[in-house]
Amino acid sequence: MCARPCRSTRSFARIHESNLKKQGLLALTFVDPEDYDRVLSDDQLDLVGLDRLAPGDPVECRINHVDGRSEILWLKHSYSDAQLQWFRAGSALNVLHKSAA
Repeated sequence: MCARPCRSTRSFARIHESNLKKQGLLALTFVDPEDYDRVLSDDQLDLVGLDRLAPGDPVECRINHVDGRSEILWLKHSYSDAQLQWFRAGSALNVLHKSAA
């Protein structure tokens, strides 16, 4: 599990997704668009396996509902290896700064 910023939605405008990636945020969409309605406003979401995330890998999302129920759904991303480095470093600028040092 990871305490990094992420954004999950039904879809992203291409420019918005690109900006999120450069800022080190994880832009995720639902594998099954119907899953969007399973997430409630007071749910806690745990994203599992982000430390092992690779291009094309789905992301396991554990939903913990306030009433004690939990369920699992799957999210997807469109990150390349380089973009995943941005996420892990906190932003593309951090990667550039580190490589220049």
